[in-house]
Amino acid sequence: MGFATMCLGMFMAILDVQVVATSIPTIQAALAVEPDRISDVQTAYLIAEVIAIPLTGLLTRVLTMRWLFVSTLALFTLASAGCAASPNFSTLIGWRLLQGFSGGTLIPAVFAAVFLLFPDRQQGLATTIGGVLAVLAPTVGPIVGGWITETWSWHWLFLINVAPGLVAVLAAIWLLPAAPLALDQARRLDLVALTLMATALAALILGLKEAPQRGWLSVPVAGLMALSAATLAGFIVRTLKSRAPIVDVRMAADPAFAVGCVLSFVLGIGLFGSVYMIPVFLAVAHGYGALTIGTIMLVTGMAQLATAPLAVALERRMDARLLSALGFLAFAIGLGASAFQVPETDHAGMFWPQVMRGTAIMFCLLPPTRMALGHLAPEAVPDASGLFNLMRNLGGAIGLALIDTVIFSRAPVHAADLLEKLRAGDATTARALGLPPELVAAGGIGALGDEMKLMLQPMIERLAFVDAMNEAWGLVALITLAAIAGLAFARPPAH
Repeated sequence: MGFATMCLGMFMAILDVQVVATSIPTIQAALAVEPDRISDVQTAYLIAEVIAIPLTGLLTRVLTMRWLFVSTLALFTLASAGCAASPNFSTLIGWRLLQGFSGGTLIPAVFAAVFLLFPDRQQGLATTIGGVLAVLAPTVGPIVGGWITETWSWHWLFLINVAPGLVAVLAAIWLLPAAPLALDQARRLDLVALTLMATALAALILGLKEAPQRGWLSVPVAGLMALSAATLAGFIVRTLKSRAPIVDVRMAADPAFAVGCVLSFVLGIGLFGSVYMIPVFLAVAHGYGALTIGTIMLVTGMAQLATAPLAVALERRMDARLLSALGFLAFAIGLGASAFQVPETDHAGMFWPQVMRGTAIMFCLLPPTRMALGHLAPEAVPDASGLFNLMRNLGGAIGLALIDTVIFSRAPVHAADLLEKLRAGDATTARALGLPPELVAAGGIGALGDEMKLMLQPMIERLAFVDAMNEAWGLVALITLAAIAGLAFARPPAH
């Protein structure tokens, strides 16, 4: 029951990100926020979250698993109430920073608890329970956020965390095992290393946020990336020399752990990328609202839940490398199947790719988790879980930046190409736009009147956007497929 309580807290933290993302326009209108600043609601959370995730090991050693979970979930609940009560945008950002930092430790704490609380024979089931909730939350987030936005006010996007948060805090105090605090370790905290790590991660997230619009080689983005690289190098050098590092980066030398982290990184690209691209496509191509989009996206979650028992059974009987390879192959096929969408693609056309991805997700999460963490000593698990989960979040952040770069850079190219084909009277292009081929066959688009050309412009832009998004789906599929090669460097995890 203590583990179930931790899973509830983790689910709340992950769900919160997607629920808020779905309702950003509502928050913008309510607080009269400038369009170019509203994304800071998510950026503030993500920066604080990625800084907190690798600190999970240190905080577990100092506070113990029980009091780390209780204190961070209590802070997350308090910050949620603070977000709901925010009278202005600046106050909301402050509470989001606290919410992100406290929520960041909840995910790695759960995956560490799998190997600290359960015997070997039960770890597969526990990992599956945690994994199902970790990837189900982003799937159901749009429908929850859409329903709240359409039914209540934006404040309830945050207030929904308060009651379950309080219940989980009280239950965790009662149910999680007690252990002595080690507050003396906090006095040995390397503040310089902590500053270097925080700077590296914050600069990376900010750079990734700006890169698609400003360009990867623009001065602000290049400067942020250079700052991130320099401070990361400084952090690694200092940590390797430290007798009490805040994060044990030496674990990267373990082949099984390193390969597991690579797979976690790539899963982050595909998981966060698909959850991002589906709503964007449906909003642009069909004008659907959050509630309708969320309903369509439930297919992935249902497929994932249906497959979870099979994943548990096979994980105990098959080599984790083979099971991971099959999972990532199926996931890549599901991603690649979405690379052939047309503007008319709707629920029916998106059904089977979603089923394929939902079926594959547990095989992309469960075996790599055991591969990375299952053979480690108990005292190494909290640090390792922090790094393992950090890689998935960083994969998501980098993946979203790559996807946006492809869409923003390729859509204008496709639009220009479509225009040229219409000028040449191309019948295939006319049909793709929903036009009678004979309308442009005679003299191309030049023969059309100004009113017709004006009407065609949004149709051309929509088709160009879909074509660019198809390329993004293809890129993510290829990256996912390439990750399978890394399994050759891993040894079988200990059972």
